[in-house]
Amino acid sequence: MKCVVIFMTDDVAQTYDGKPLMLQEALFCPVLNWCMRAWTEKGIRRFFVVCAPEYHEEVTACFPEGAVAVVGTEEDYHRDIGEFAKGCWIEEIHEAMLPVGSMMLSFRTVPELIRLQQAVKEDIVTYHQNTGVNVLAPDNTYIDPRVSIGAGTLILPGTILRGNTIIGDNCEIGPNTVLEDCVVGDGSVVNASQAYDSVLGRDVHVGPYAHIRPKCQIGDGCKVGAFVEVKNAVFGENTKMSHLTYVGDADVGSRVNFGCGTITSNYDGFRKHRTVIGDDVFVGCNTNLVPPVTVGDGAYIAAGTTVTKDVEADSLAIGRVRQEVKPGWAKTRREIFGKKK
Repeated sequence: MKCVVIFMTDDVAQTYDGKPLMLQEALFCPVLNWCMRAWTEKGIRRFFVVCAPEYHEEVTACFPEGAVAVVGTEEDYHRDIGEFAKGCWIEEIHEAMLPVGSMMLSFRTVPELIRLQQAVKEDIVTYHQNTGVNVLAPDNTYIDPRVSIGAGTLILPGTILRGNTIIGDNCEIGPNTVLEDCVVGDGSVVNASQAYDSVLGRDVHVGPYAHIRPKCQIGDGCKVGAFVEVKNAVFGENTKMSHLTYVGDADVGSRVNFGCGTITSNYDGFRKHRTVIGDDVFVGCNTNLVPPVTVGDGAYIAAGTTVTKDVEADSLAIGRVRQEVKPGWAKTRREIFGKKK
């Protein structure tokens, strides 16, 4: 059994931000995470990382699942390594390195790391292509090593996949799309949009130019269309937001239709409030929902309404100034100001 000891106390001087080289990012992922993933694939599960106390939290976040790993100072290392690595062969790592193919290549400066990125970028794309992912433009695609992509998925140019993103089978991602720490269900399409820390169900259509902010759960068959922004919201199945809509801090049912220009006014200047919308609700264009407010199942909200009170199930809510038509008013105004039609 092997125990790997990584010393991160000597390479800080070679970086621009004062962090050790092993905590610099290559394709959005700390180098230490790259190395630990490579070592665990070889069956190594025991690690001791030596670094300054201010980096302990970042180092801990790099530990792979199932690893037996600790982080400490040099004093901790000299005191604890005997017991921690008892019965193990100890391999000490004193220089920064990055796994490229089957090799671990060392580097001493950030510019050297940047040059190595191209090689690992190609390795990642090749890996996904070999598992049935169609990466249409490898030179313009950037995939974090922690990302998982299902077979039959098409990755279009300009796509950036970061963090612990999981993409299902037969999806279409891109062009010009960013996904970070997201789960995307089978058969979904994300076109020219950005999504962060959210879950998208099966057969979801996003974009173009949509923004899915953190803590969203979007049900199967939903549409998040052009220039739509959602945040900290839950949507049931087959709900549609086709264009120019903002839904934040909301619990939305299934088969809800949001008309163009709808917003939830979730912030009162001091606190955030939630909007609750039931199933089968129709929300007309240019509607303002001012929470805390609840809209019951099957309700209909007329276009141009500002909703400030709860709406009962299967009822009509309308709150706008009654239209008045004044015949000849425009003609008289033009005559007064001497303007011709």
